[in-house]
Amino acid sequence: MKYQNKSKFILYVALIVFGSSCKKGLDYENTGAINPQNVWTDSVLIKAYLNDVYGGLMPRWPLGSGANADEGINASGGNLGNFQQGIVDVAVNFTNLDYTYIDKTNYFMDQLANVSESVLSLSTKNRLIGEAKFWRAWTYWGMVSSVGGVPLILHTQNGNDPNSLKVARSKTSECVAQIIKDLDEAAPVLPPNYSGADYGRINRAAALGFKARVLLWYASPLFNPTNDQNRWTNAYNAAKAAVDAADAAGFGLFENYKLIWYSKNKEQIMTRQYYYPDSYMNFNSIRPLPFTNGDTNTDQPILPLLIAYPKRDGSPMQFDKNQMSNAAYNQQFLTDFYTNRDDRFYGTIWCGGTVYPTPDVNTIGMTSPRSHSYWQAWTWKATATPSTVVPARDNSLFSGISPLVQNGDENGVSGFFQRKGLDTLLDRNALVGVAAGAKSWFSPMRYAELLLNLAECANETGRTNEALTALYAIRRRAGIAPGGAQKYGITATGQADIRTTIMNERQVELAFEGFRFSDLRRWKRYDILNAQSTRRGLFLMLNKGQALPGNTDNIMTASVRSKFFMVIVESLDKTASSNQTYKLSLNHWFNSLNPAQISIEPDQLPQNKEWGGSFDPLQ
Repeated sequence: MKYQNKSKFILYVALIVFGSSCKKGLDYENTGAINPQNVWTDSVLIKAYLNDVYGGLMPRWPLGSGANADEGINASGGNLGNFQQGIVDVAVNFTNLDYTYIDKTNYFMDQLANVSESVLSLSTKNRLIGEAKFWRAWTYWGMVSSVGGVPLILHTQNGNDPNSLKVARSKTSECVAQIIKDLDEAAPVLPPNYSGADYGRINRAAALGFKARVLLWYASPLFNPTNDQNRWTNAYNAAKAAVDAADAAGFGLFENYKLIWYSKNKEQIMTRQYYYPDSYMNFNSIRPLPFTNGDTNTDQPILPLLIAYPKRDGSPMQFDKNQMSNAAYNQQFLTDFYTNRDDRFYGTIWCGGTVYPTPDVNTIGMTSPRSHSYWQAWTWKATATPSTVVPARDNSLFSGISPLVQNGDENGVSGFFQRKGLDTLLDRNALVGVAAGAKSWFSPMRYAELLLNLAECANETGRTNEALTALYAIRRRAGIAPGGAQKYGITATGQADIRTTIMNERQVELAFEGFRFSDLRRWKRYDILNAQSTRRGLFLMLNKGQALPGNTDNIMTASVRSKFFMVIVESLDKTASSNQTYKLSLNHWFNSLNPAQISIEPDQLPQNKEWGGSFDPLQ
């Protein structure tokens, strides 16, 4: 489904509501004025109303979100957030309770209840109500997952009755029950899938998949500190039903991981289609400086993500910090790092020293794009050694523009860039103005997530084989060899080890899709970040005495790699006085309510306990 510019629809509705209301005489009947109730006598306008909800709620590419956890870094360093450094404040770390789309979906459903079958068939009416219930559930969960229980409002409110507008916070358990009820009622009336102009509308698998996601969260340590097994059983049943529904509708793992985001395909359970000119995504912010136009330097991968991807045989990337100064070990590390990774590594991360995958002409005087490497690497200071913390960090980056020219491109904070979803058909000149043809498909819910949810729930309910089978399918699609006794490189057997394996698999499979920080939160595992202390990086260093690489040199070539050395950078975040470190609070797992909203109705909106209030988000 294509999401038109919302302003066009809003203007259209305004014209309907206000019309031409000037009278030319006392007895003149203005036939040009359109009563807003006429919206509910026109099937096209009814669907347009709901399309506006889609346009406002369908998630967008979460560019920049990688810096929230241990996926990437933005800007030029020094931007570790206050929350990541353990600096919290009730007046800062709050969530606004926004009922805009709750009100819209409630109004839509209330009005639709009275629409006759001469306007909409019963099946179409039920389907549209099902879509609206999905989005109401989606909106409520966005707030509940952040702060716990919120006021439940399920019908259009009467603005003329101030007392009816005062609605107290419901318990978290009551909100979750209502969310699940909406999704249970939506799923049966939604079609298995859509095609044509309706592609991207909410289908049955999306409703069941979202139910599974909600119940997985509700069973996770964030909401379930006592590890109530009934919650895990409910989550497992929902996850299994979602996968079964997706299978029946023809969904599945798309064969080529790198290409998931470039066409309509069977992996996309939910889809936001970007297209020119109404919903345009140009990925400016994740492109290196020579290939962008107006923005750059977002989501540059850092050490934890770079080494999280397994090798092609499924075994973990061997990484021993203490051996990195050993030349033989370092060379083997370089070989494995660049040439021996699973398909997801190359589909998610662009490495300096390779050809950037867009048609830009990135070398002076050259007219043949895609044949010249762009280098993101560093040279040594005269006094530097492999143990130097940040060797040659002071703008000593160089590129393959010429073997003799250093371009001082300090935008390469880490030497690596995100490439997932990148529109590889556009050069930098097409990123502004009349850039016809720009497109990408972002999938806020895809089949791989359904499998990972099932694997996690199966493992927590003792269904070891089922959990492993789901992981095998995901790794097989990633190009990992089946192997022998340890299938697809998975050696875990017990529940705790499989749990860790699932956590690692989610980190690489869903990288830069907005899941990592949320996963760490629902697992209550901020300690994983804190244990890392700083945001580390890997710098590709040219060996002392080596000439700069040529335009056609490529880091994937053994003879070129032999000229380099990989160095660990202990901190990519620096201030004038000290390194920045992860110190996330282990006492704050839910946001506060906005104090300004509480002040309006303090009796109805008690603050969360961990922020000095009386409301318990776990009830």
